This record gives sequence, structure tokens and C-alpha cells, in this order.
Amino acid sequence: MRIVSLCPSLTELVFDLGRGDDLVGVTRFCVHPSEGVAPIEKVGGTKNPKVDRIVSLAPDLVLLNEEENRVEDAEALRAAGLRCHVSFPRTAAETAEMVRSIGEALGRPERAEAIAGEIEVRAERARAAALGRPPVTYACLIWRRPWMAAAGGTFIDALLGLAGGANVFADRPDRYPEVSAAELAAAAPGAVLLTSEPFPFREEHAAELAAATGLPRERFVFVDGEMLSWHGSRTPRGIDYAASLMSVLREAVAG
Repeated sequence: MRIVSLCPSLTELVFDLGRGDDLVGVTRFCVHPSEGVAPIEKVGGTKNPKVDRIVSLAPDLVLLNEEENRVEDAEALRAAGLRCHVSFPRTAAETAEMVRSIGEALGRPERAEAIAGEIEVRAERARAAALGRPPVTYACLIWRRPWMAAAGGTFIDALLGLAGGANVFADRPDRYPEVSAAELAAAAPGAVLLTSEPFPFREEHAAELAAATGLPRERFVFVDGEMLSWHGSRTPRGIDYAASLMSVLREAVAG
């Protein structure tokens, strides 16, 4: 089987399903597993894949994500006669179903079921651990210039919500709205999470935000963006990461 993956988290999933050797093309953002993806041809980025090159590779299946990839690229690939699997999980439960679906498509249903089952077990464990405990109000920033946050309906929001997080920007109509320093200050979240990707926040950005909002510097917390936003075989660890993060933040607020 010949596979092209245009989404980093799905590339990782392909390897964990035991089909990494069948990948003939991935994006330049597909970095895990590092040794596995190194020799595979890079066919552009998630937003600007080399459609003609992908077609010439004659894959049996192209894996795409509705948020990561563009509709016009999926349509062009289909028009060229390629079989595309497009997914868009927004929750842990939807991710489990996506894993099962891709496992079937790749002929690895048993491995997929093991991963999906682990997602469901850990999700229930995180939900039970957060039950009855005070929620942690937070904002999760994913970009700078302009500042942008994850709102409701995003995978980040769902994962943190599962662990007892309450997103202060959950009701925004856009999935990743622009937010001003004044809006962040007015929302007064108990924690402002600064992701490692897609924008790699650093100490100077936390200091900048603290000065602009007047919020205490200790409320700004650096978090692993891959753990909170990569859906697939990383999700079991992502759920545990979110649960541990919320537990730490809850204790900090209580203290």
C-alpha cells in the first residue's frame, strides 16, 4: 500500500498503526517519529502541498485533516482520481472513532482498536478525576501578532474541558479568535496557557503579556502544544497531560 499523509498527527498515527514503511509522502511539518519520517519525501506543507507531485506518487490513500488542510487541495486530489480520507475530530471520543476509521482504511483494525480503547479509558479517567472539583478558568493562546486563542469547538478546548478546564473564550464564534490584551485582562482567567506550537511562546512573550494585561506573571504557563492539539495515537498521552496540567493549576489557584 502507498500512503501520503498531509497532517503531522496522522503521520504519527500511521507509524503507530505499523504502516510507516508504506508512506511515500509527508509534509515538511511531519516531524514524528523523527527517524521514521526523515527519509520520506516531503511534498510541501499542510496549506500548500505539491498536488502534482502527490498525484505522480500514485498513492492508494491520502490522509487529510479538515482543519490542517485546504478543501481545494482535497478536491484537486480527488479530481485526479486519488482516494482521500478526510477527518476532523474535535473531541477525544471523535478521535477514537477517527483512529478506528483510519485503522480500517489501512488494514490495521486491531492496532487501531487498541489505541481507540486507550483514548476512551483515559478520557473517562480524566473526567472522573475532575468530577466535583472546582473548574480552572483559562485562556489558551496559540498565536502572537495578533494574539489568538483557542475557543470552544476546538480539540484543545475539548481536551482541557475533559480535565476540568473552563475556557474564558469558549463562546467566541470563531474557533481561533483574535483577542486583545484588554479582553484578556477583562476575562481574568486563572491561567493563561502559552503553547509551544503553532507559535513557540517564550519568556519574553509571557513578560510582554503580563505587562500589557496587568495580570500576575505567574498566571502565564507554558504548555506543550503537540500534547494538547495533536489528535491520534498521541491523544492518550495528551489526555493525561491535560489532566495533570489542570490538577497542578487547580492546586496553584487553591494555594
